[in-house]
Amino acid sequence: MSKKLSVDLAYDAPIAAVSGMLADAAFREQVCDAQHALSKSVAITGSTVSIRYAQAVSGVPGFAKKFVGDTIEVHQDEIWSADFTSGDLKLTLPGKPGSLAGTARLAENGTKTIETVTLTATVNVPLVSGKLEDLILSIFKKGLEKEHEVGTRWLAG
Repeated sequence: MSKKLSVDLAYDAPIAAVSGMLADAAFREQVCDAQHALSKSVAITGSTVSIRYAQAVSGVPGFAKKFVGDTIEVHQDEIWSADFTSGDLKLTLPGKPGSLAGTARLAENGTKTIETVTLTATVNVPLVSGKLEDLILSIFKKGLEKEHEVGTRWLAG
């Protein structure tokens, strides 16, 4: 089984500015900082983005604690089109029984750019996989919301 999440992030900027932001390592590092990453590594080569970060885990329900632990390491790999308007995303959680895969797409809508991120969470743990998938998606939805906050400030500055 797996669960899906789709989030639209609206930026008050043209598509070129948003794609340029997503291709900027300094922006990606600011997002990690805003998410309180314990450690981070960002590498952007051409249209490939590779982000490695670790976060403390808090507020996890008891059933998930033994699967999630106190920290979670995320390996986020993105393969974008040359103009950074569409990309394939893969997030793995080394040592944890879950992963996410999906897409990000940019589209102009008047004076705004809408980034649509669609993710599918897959966890292979009998009996609790659905609950863990919901938990992972909620964590990453909060991360996308934090990225949007940072992006809004980035584009305004």
